[in-house]
Amino acid sequence: MLFYNDPFRDLDSFFNRPVTRSNGHLSMPMDAYRRGDDVWVHVDLPGVTNDSLDISVERDVLTIGAERNWQHEDADRAYLTERPRGTFRRQVHLGEGLDAEAIEANFSDGVLTLRIPVAEKAKPRKITITPGATPAIEAEAVS
Repeated sequence: MLFYNDPFRDLDSFFNRPVTRSNGHLSMPMDAYRRGDDVWVHVDLPGVTNDSLDISVERDVLTIGAERNWQHEDADRAYLTERPRGTFRRQVHLGEGLDAEAIEANFSDGVLTLRIPVAEKAKPRKITITPGATPAIEAEAVS
């Protein structure tokens, strides 16, 4: 129902400088789970401002973009620069079972939270059995 899609993951290590990675993803660790009739997604984005976030859905692919920068001054002498900065992006395939039109987003304390409702057509439903005269299947013995 929710699939991770990163066709350029192998190219990241070639074109980007060494950066902190979490589970192989460029500084955008994500949790996703289903609770009741919703899928919840939490994305850690410390140091990112609400204005730099870009969330979109196109053809059932959820794209999350963010930017984190550090404005250093000319007189600064950096001793360590391990915190990744720049533009980050993750794409997740939502699948047909989720209602992409009703996604809700909240960003608080550096954590982006998305609530994605399960589509009505994907929810389990009971099938009512109607009692009645259903013709029995007759079998003949073949000799």
